[in-house]
Amino acid sequence: MDFGCGSKPYKSLFNVEEYLGVDYYNEGHPHENEQIDVFYDGKTLPFPDNYFDSVLCSEVFEHIFNLDEILKEINRVMKPGSQIMITCPFVWNEHEVPYDFARYTRFALQDMLNKNGFEILHFEKAGNFITTITQLWILYWHTILYKKIKKVSALRILYKGFFVILPNGLGIILNKLLRSESSLYLNNVVVAKKN
Repeated sequence: MDFGCGSKPYKSLFNVEEYLGVDYYNEGHPHENEQIDVFYDGKTLPFPDNYFDSVLCSEVFEHIFNLDEILKEINRVMKPGSQIMITCPFVWNEHEVPYDFARYTRFALQDMLNKNGFEILHFEKAGNFITTITQLWILYWHTILYKKIKKVSALRILYKGFFVILPNGLGIILNKLLRSESSLYLNNVVVAKKN
């Protein structure tokens, strides 16, 4: 199950018999041109107990107001011993407004997963201070400038050079030169199994 699948951008990465996309309809994220197989009501997944061999949930947790309740439901529909891969932001701007409810630390994720019947097998912080600051700088300019100039190809080229390539290059260099510090990071990546 790809929970919160949207357009199923990761489907090609999996070699499985069935790849089922599940999502929730809300006004903050229109679902035109997406490949959703099943919509759920925001509380109950319409599948029997112990149904799925594995679950992918990428960049979804921040949009779920009742995450504890949904984790119980995801656990219910997973087979014993099956695994879930989760990614969710720690630092990012508000998006899909007004359906952007939370940012989670590793401690919050660990607590919620453990109390809802999961054992964490792998936890990784994606990024560090330097990469996060670099990405936020790029995001800032994208948010305030890109929409204004995107229709003019010459300006798009200049924009990409000065506001994408240059900051990324500087970020790569600084990341190699400066001490790595990961208490500020972009994303959580978690693999857990159903107990």
